[in-house]
Amino acid sequence: MPTLDIALTFFATSVVLGLTPGPDNVFVLLHSAVHGKRAGFVVVLGLCTGLLLHTAAVALGLAALFAASSSAFTVLKLCGAAYLVYLAWQAWKAPVGPLSAQSSGALTDRQTYLRGVVMNITNPKVAIFFLAFLPQFANPAQGDVALQILALGGLFIAATLCTFGSIAFFAASFGRLLQSSTKAQQVLNRVASVVFVGLAVRLATVQR
Repeated sequence: MPTLDIALTFFATSVVLGLTPGPDNVFVLLHSAVHGKRAGFVVVLGLCTGLLLHTAAVALGLAALFAASSSAFTVLKLCGAAYLVYLAWQAWKAPVGPLSAQSSGALTDRQTYLRGVVMNITNPKVAIFFLAFLPQFANPAQGDVALQILALGGLFIAATLCTFGSIAFFAASFGRLLQSSTKAQQVLNRVASVVFVGLAVRLATVQR
């Protein structure tokens, strides 16, 4: 299992990532602003359910890769690092401007929850990001890699619940900030870019 230091570092990093602009948290913000806090919290639960599925898939796949081939580990970490650099570039160059929310009519809790699940599991970038992000905090010397990935996934989901839940709760004021301040959007984009570059460097230099 991950050590306490690794777990705390991972959780803090996950919180920062959860607060940087992205498709999921912007979706939570806009959905909460249009349909209310309850709908926002239900969407968050749906997104986190999708993260459970991604975590399980990554744990099973990475455990096999780590056990079978050091070459596979090297290829995986370099591909992951390259993808993180790409994300950093995208975040740095991301356009800023007013956000607009469109009402899609009343939804039941079940429909809202399923919307969150489907949005998350059908986004291939989430799976690729998990492949790039989780392994760098797993250490084969600390025990079974698959169990470590599952534990880290649980921490990531807990951080997501905290950050996305806060966004849902404060959707009205946060939404007004983003709509009125392009500077706030730009700062958050820059923070995201720096975080992604740091993760890419760490992943590219991590040893098996």
